[in-house]
Amino acid sequence: MTNLFDLSGEVAAVLGGTGVLGGAMADALAAAGAKVAVVGRSAERGLERVRAIEKAGGNAIFQSADAMSRDSLAAARDAIVSKFGPVTVLVNGAGGNKPEGTIPPGGDFCKMGLDGWNAVFDLNLVGGTLLPSQIFGEAMVAAGKGSIVNIASMSSVIPLSRVVAYSASKAAVLNLTLWLAREWATKGVRVNAISPGFFPAEQNRRMLLKDDGTYTERGQAIIGHTPMGRFGSAEELAGAVVWLASPRASGFVTGQNIVVDGGFSSVTI
Repeated sequence: MTNLFDLSGEVAAVLGGTGVLGGAMADALAAAGAKVAVVGRSAERGLERVRAIEKAGGNAIFQSADAMSRDSLAAARDAIVSKFGPVTVLVNGAGGNKPEGTIPPGGDFCKMGLDGWNAVFDLNLVGGTLLPSQIFGEAMVAAGKGSIVNIASMSSVIPLSRVVAYSASKAAVLNLTLWLAREWATKGVRVNAISPGFFPAEQNRRMLLKDDGTYTERGQAIIGHTPMGRFGSAEELAGAVVWLASPRASGFVTGQNIVVDGGFSSVTI
């Protein structure tokens, strides 16, 4: 069984690896034996993550990249190849939300500007999924092997109040995942998604938790809708990402959305 989840010989690029959730997935892939490239814009946080992985006995590098630039992503891919070899696992973990794509309490959806909508779609769909899948996926298709793991969201299938652009863009991420899975199924490249439930991180902490650590009104509503009665911790995404990355453990798995949500999606009332 151990061999099923042994990623020795795999090279993983984790976009958004400088963040809380992406960083935890980079840790997990390295612990399973993969060589990991932490890809992002913040060298400080990226190098901090690399040091933590190396301290734990893993093998990692930091690679800067702008996910909205084809040239930057291609340069990052080539740099990773020169240091570790061809990338066989891509985790598209970059993304987030922006205030201008969110409807404030009592706000009017019809008044939301197109700039805010486009900014969130660029963040999650274009830079967060489309462009890196094209740049890294092209090499995977040429090599005839690879696993792409997109990070969708609970709001991909259950649109959340107020965060309209985020919900719609994450639904698009899931749809693109299914499309690519079908397109590349005979080319040796598997494409799946992980939909995390509610995991406090930089971008949503203030929405979920007050400064003293107690729940906000929205946070309490989410906990009340979650059968496990708590938020997730980033480390609880480890099993899903390692499983999807492993060609032995999930070699016949593609086009799937793996939900890690403490049961949130099972509650309908």
